[in-house]
Amino acid sequence: MSPASKKLFNIIILGLSFMFIFTAFQTCGNVAQTVITNLNSTDFHGSGYTSMSIIYGVFSASNLISPSVVAIVGPQLSMVVSGVFYSLYIAVFIQPATWAFYTASVFIGIAAAVLWTAQGNCLTVNSDENTIGRNSGVFWALLQSSLFFGNLYIYFAWQGKTHISEGDRRTVFIALTVISLVGTVLFFLIRRHEDTKAPGEEDSANEILGDSSSAQNRLTKAVAAFKKSIKLSFTKEILLLSVTTAYTGLELTFFSGVYGTCIGAVNRFGSEGKSLIGLSGIFTGVGEILGGGVFGLLSKSNRFGRNPVVMLGILVHFIAFYLIFFNMPNDAPIAPMEGTDDVAYMIPSKEVAIFCSFLLGLGDSCFNTQLLSILGFLYSEDSAPAFAIFKFVQSICAAVAYFYSNYFLLQWQLLIMVVVGFFGTITFFVVEWEAAAALAARGSDYSSI
Repeated sequence: MSPASKKLFNIIILGLSFMFIFTAFQTCGNVAQTVITNLNSTDFHGSGYTSMSIIYGVFSASNLISPSVVAIVGPQLSMVVSGVFYSLYIAVFIQPATWAFYTASVFIGIAAAVLWTAQGNCLTVNSDENTIGRNSGVFWALLQSSLFFGNLYIYFAWQGKTHISEGDRRTVFIALTVISLVGTVLFFLIRRHEDTKAPGEEDSANEILGDSSSAQNRLTKAVAAFKKSIKLSFTKEILLLSVTTAYTGLELTFFSGVYGTCIGAVNRFGSEGKSLIGLSGIFTGVGEILGGGVFGLLSKSNRFGRNPVVMLGILVHFIAFYLIFFNMPNDAPIAPMEGTDDVAYMIPSKEVAIFCSFLLGLGDSCFNTQLLSILGFLYSEDSAPAFAIFKFVQSICAAVAYFYSNYFLLQWQLLIMVVVGFFGTITFFVVEWEAAAALAARGSDYSSI
């Protein structure tokens, strides 16, 4: 197998592994609050929103040390161990206990930081200036396929149900745990490159799956990776991209946890309300896959760079927010177990609700594929620290959003996303223009990025 084919193979395996793990985790996230609402009449007294807030809070803090962990342990083993912790978190729902639920939330937060730092490392070292756009799109499309499969099962399994029984819950979460473990095992298929080095070394610092080194060298790499993370955090490009990244954290929380809960809480949707949560996730996945696939395939022929894609993303999201504001009751995110009978500015429409799910997914793919692409392009020599900072900002904003989702009405959640999204788009444009100018100064073709 040629080096180029081996790198593409690694990207596909990476995408498939994440697809299986996040088929389980994102489906779990979509239905967690609905399942927990049905459990709160028992001895279990957890909150899905609070759990996600803990996960993303710990996730954000752990990103400060994740490059050091990847430098010491290596990217492949880092992803395998992280995958095991994802599976354990999902398994908690088979027989829920409040202490186990919140403890697992802490551990998966740490695992997520390590997993995504290793993923950014793997994506970057298996790409170059000419393939980073394509590979980002391919990975994103495979990753977001996860929204389709798990939610398809939820749609059919929960159709016509207004209450989720213990048997229904156990069947779903046993299946999701097994699926997550399959994705974890797939990480072992990622192939090694020759003469590779772990993150934190100066040249070719991010080559994946390098040879083992002495404990002293690994400690040196860990310290170097941590120092690079701190140093990169205060660069102009990272500070500007942090606003864009903050927006992706807010909208991630909304489409992956809040919006499905809103749909399930609308009593006017009748007995289909709970199964519509699954259908919503499916159409979010369709939007993600479409965006990732199209923008990945078009990256080579796009002579205008990344800005038009991001502009499309913010316009699509603003349309979705407008329709949701008109279609969804204001108290839907915080409605009790009985749901809400309130009406917004129109009679709640299932078709509009599901169309908005598609728009949320499409817009999210616009932002994330372009952020992955520009980070891989700007920081090809420092990918682990750069992706750790990206995930640090994204996760801390997701944690904040999950926290306020317990209290804020829908209109305020939408307003926050509109304001941050507007400024995040502008800051992305600035970084992209500067990247294009730097590329032109080197005499490279702008379409190659």
